[in-house]
Amino acid sequence: MKFLLDTHVLLWWLEGSPRLPDPARRLISDPENTVFVSAVSLWEIWLKLSLGKLRLPEDFEQVLASQEFEQLPLTGKHAREVANLPWLHRDPFDRMLVAQARVARIQLLTADEMVAAYGEPAVPVN
Repeated sequence: MKFLLDTHVLLWWLEGSPRLPDPARRLISDPENTVFVSAVSLWEIWLKLSLGKLRLPEDFEQVLASQEFEQLPLTGKHAREVANLPWLHRDPFDRMLVAQARVARIQLLTADEMVAAYGEPAVPVN
């Protein structure tokens, strides 16, 4: 299976947080699955860091690079798909992740109830 990690799921995975439910941990660690990290999540992480809303360990980039995640770039098709989404959620990063998952036909692992409200392709992990 193919999965896209919501930003908080990515951060929980990288820090080994107990907030990440075991079923999600198993999906991410299963070598049979392809796990994607979006450029949108990295944009959100660096933006929140610059605003002082997020703290990262100094080795964040090395830890991220050590994972066997695939990168999902942001494309025009992804941006266009946002216009097709209902306004269930106002967060532009979350909306873009849903749009990317829809276009790429991959499941979005999220613990955010607002994102999960979009239904397919969002997969709630809590």
